[in-house]
Amino acid sequence: MRTFSITDVGMVRQVNQDYVFEGGRPLGILRNLFVVADGMGGHQAGDYASKYTVEVLQRELEKSQGEDIERVLVNAIKTANREIIREASKDEHLKGMGTTVVAATIMNQMMYFANVGDSRLYLINHGIQQLTKDHSLVEEMVRLGGIKPEEAKHHPDKNIITRAIGAKADVDVDFYEHRLKRGDIILMCTDGLSNMVEDEELFHIVQGARDIVEAGQNLVNAAKENGGTDNIGIVLIEPFADEVSI
Repeated sequence: MRTFSITDVGMVRQVNQDYVFEGGRPLGILRNLFVVADGMGGHQAGDYASKYTVEVLQRELEKSQGEDIERVLVNAIKTANREIIREASKDEHLKGMGTTVVAATIMNQMMYFANVGDSRLYLINHGIQQLTKDHSLVEEMVRLGGIKPEEAKHHPDKNIITRAIGAKADVDVDFYEHRLKRGDIILMCTDGLSNMVEDEELFHIVQGARDIVEAGQNLVNAAKENGGTDNIGIVLIEPFADEVSI
């Protein structure tokens, strides 16, 4: 397996509130963990929320037991939600903070992943497919038939999310499973990338790069060239690189 992660403040923001994590070592029942989080809040609150959420996930997963990956991963995210709310209640500067999160683990040719918010997980092979669903106002409008999918990309309310870590006492977490095959590349990212670069361009950048390190750097450059209006957070994974079984 090969992995690469990168974040960039972008062209407009002063503080980077995105936080990424790529961990190849076992955490409790998981063999590895990959996380992208996009914080929101005041000057300090957003970057604290994203980083602290990832730290809580690592801590909770480290002590996980049993065989139920869904239960373990979802419960860790729910614990992070409670702790973000608790931390915000103790410090006026952290009031109202929150974060998106998309977390994945790969075991025995299966990928298990969960998300809250609009940070995404894509599968890239012969094409590109978004495997997560955005928890956003415009996505709800698309699902209800109010607008067409192509209208969502440039809708004025595209940045309004309907779920976030820290927003309310009990958070709904979406959980997925997907069987991987050779040639798959996984792209996890914040909306600082997906809002700036069309899916088709994401595909061509990743497939046109010599390796995932170059792909990650080129993705950041593309987002910045297209305006870079938000922070950019990326994790790239090649599950079957070097013929290593997973």
